[in-house]
Amino acid sequence: MSIVKNEPKIKFALIAAIREQLEQRAAWLYLLCDEARKKGLPPMDFAPEAIRRCGIGEGKFLIKKGKTDSLKGLRKTLFSLPARKVFEMDVIKSTDDELELHFHYCPLVKAWQKCGCSDEEIAMLCDIAMCGDRGIGEAYGCELELTKTIAGGDDICHLRYHK
Repeated sequence: MSIVKNEPKIKFALIAAIREQLEQRAAWLYLLCDEARKKGLPPMDFAPEAIRRCGIGEGKFLIKKGKTDSLKGLRKTLFSLPARKVFEMDVIKSTDDELELHFHYCPLVKAWQKCGCSDEEIAMLCDIAMCGDRGIGEAYGCELELTKTIAGGDDICHLRYHK
């Protein structure tokens, strides 16, 4: 039996449609990693760095868009109201140097559940996907602490960016 609990509370049609798009991207990650593994290449040998590079590029874009490398700017550009609804997210703390978030739902995890992934695969795919968030943090000159994950069986994902 799976330890991963991940059911949405917000079920508006528009939010569900956005989640489906995110699920599609998560399915891509799973399928890419699965095909690589079939060809003898362990996903952890290539995927984390590729996703980190994507995150760094996204972080640079967000800094330019928000015209600041303040973590308040990151909250406004990446963790906007629509994103907070999609991930059922609470902003716990938001300062120039610290951003703390609780995610109560994850559409990526839902996609991996739909793909039939094991708890171990879900945890690995989450770790890979979080390399993008780590890359965003790197672009902002900060680190990301991830103390809880839905993929790991926790009730929330607890993210803390800090400079």
